[in-house]
Amino acid sequence: MNVKDLVDQFGLTVAAGQNGLDRQIQGGYCGDLLSDVMGNAPIGCIWLTVQTHQNIVAVAVLREMAAIVLSGGQEPDQETVEKANDEGIPILLWPDTAYDLAGKVFQAGVVNA
Repeated sequence: MNVKDLVDQFGLTVAAGQNGLDRQIQGGYCGDLLSDVMGNAPIGCIWLTVQTHQNIVAVAVLREMAAIVLSGGQEPDQETVEKANDEGIPILLWPDTAYDLAGKVFQAGVVNA
């Protein structure tokens, strides 16, 4: 499944990185501690987090992520949006908890990581 399919299936809002919506999803990771995510998130994953600052984009580039999903109604600031657009990293918005979305994604068989 690619990021656009994920957006459509779960009603996510695209906040940035529209040019990266064709990225293939290879796994998933939930976490808010950047050092943990840098060390453990699988390549090609979607990353569910509440972090909104521009460093999330740098982590996503480092781990070659498919997309970042901001949960809990969080929204990125303008600097983060600009950096994500420059790097082609989609930032998606989810109004509920990361736990809720992770369960839905897993149950739907989107990713099994």
